[in-house]
Amino acid sequence: MILVTGGLGSIGSHTARALLDLGESVVLTAHRSTRLPEFLAEEPAGRVVVEPLDTTDEAAFLDIGKRHEITGIVHLAAARYDLPDPVEYLRADALGLLNALKAATVWGVRRFSVASSIAVYLGVDQVPLQEDAPLPVVAAHQIPVFKKTAELFASLAGDSGGFDTVSLRIGTIWGPLGVPDNPFTPVPRLVSAAAWGEDPDLTPPRPAAYAEDGTDLCYVKDCGRAIALLMSAERLNHRVYNVSSGRLVRYREVVDAVNAAVPGANIALPEGRNPDRPPDTYLDITRLRADTGFEPEYDVERAVPDYVDWLRAHEI
Repeated sequence: MILVTGGLGSIGSHTARALLDLGESVVLTAHRSTRLPEFLAEEPAGRVVVEPLDTTDEAAFLDIGKRHEITGIVHLAAARYDLPDPVEYLRADALGLLNALKAATVWGVRRFSVASSIAVYLGVDQVPLQEDAPLPVVAAHQIPVFKKTAELFASLAGDSGGFDTVSLRIGTIWGPLGVPDNPFTPVPRLVSAAAWGEDPDLTPPRPAAYAEDGTDLCYVKDCGRAIALLMSAERLNHRVYNVSSGRLVRYREVVDAVNAAVPGANIALPEGRNPDRPPDTYLDITRLRADTGFEPEYDVERAVPDYVDWLRAHEI
């Protein structure tokens, strides 16, 4: 069985779905709600197990291995991104990661994957972003600070414990079970507003969007499938993989797809490019393609109507 921490979140649940489709069974940890999304709820008994867990509790973490034969771990659980105290944030995330690595060592898993982020490339002047780019030592935000160190923690523990480690440098993810008011990208807000017939208000603190702004975008179903392929591959040639669509997407492409999927939405963005925006870049996924055969299935034109249908069925 593959353990997915944060397994009922957007990326976690879609990773679980993809692992199930590859023939694996999964244990999903959840800190709050333990309700399965409908696309996981109809599986035969024993294929999907939910374990309530505070990842900072080492004993509770290790107890899961007494009830299930865990052969791999995908560590996606994270502290709240908006915790105002960086020490509190780093403590919570570090404890969770260290407990997951301890469990991997005790259980003798084959492979351990940890969620990193496109944010670790902050300060890298490269298009597209490649895994072998030197990462500047900057501390602009608590998330990339922790993600960079998490990659090193995982590699060190894996070398000592005898298991493969994979750092997942995940791009800008959007889609079902994601937060409509995402603080890092306006795309979910643009789509959800159209689906629910609301004003797509992008005033601060929501992130702005101009027609020619470009961003790294990956639909969550593709993200989950990429992670599942990395977990199931017989052999991997690297420890670090970019996980995304492998292309730059302009916000005008998103708006065109939204207006096509929701007649009457008539969303319009300011022309040109946001003058305050840093240069646009995206993740190179050559490694991911070569080692797993991954190809994105959801371009914007396919992803938007899929997300609209899900939003309308789950309006909150």
